Amino acid sequence: MKARVQWLEGRTFVGESGSGHAVVMDGAPEAGGRNIGIRPMEMLLIGLAGCTAFDVVHILEKGREAVTSCDVEASAEREPTDPKIFTAIHLTYKLKGRNLKEAAVKRAIDLSAEKYCSASIMLAKTAKITHSWTVEEEA
Repeated sequence: MKARVQWLEGRTFVGESGSGHAVVMDGAPEAGGRNIGIRPMEMLLIGLAGCTAFDVVHILEKGREAVTSCDVEASAEREPTDPKIFTAIHLTYKLKGRNLKEAAVKRAIDLSAEKYCSASIMLAKTAKITHSWTVEEEA
């Protein structure tokens, strides 16, 4: 896996993935940025949410669960001083499906957190990661 980041100006950078996708990153005006892109630490949090969402949907589908929607909201706390690492992260999963079993959802989240989600396992070395979820019946 490869990535490249190119500085444009001020605190604005363009990140390019090895798979050919790009994203603009920037800082807040008080840090010299123009606020035209996502913050790098926000991207890290989004990456965690995306990684675990991918796993949970995949695990539920493999278990023949009729999942139709999966949203993951992430909230994090950081150290107040540099390096401002994440110290606590809470992931809230909002799932919809037809007859989704609560036990299957819990198992999928646990498997993601403990075995499959690389981002979660790495970040858990410095941050306490907690989970909650809701399951809604699809009409």
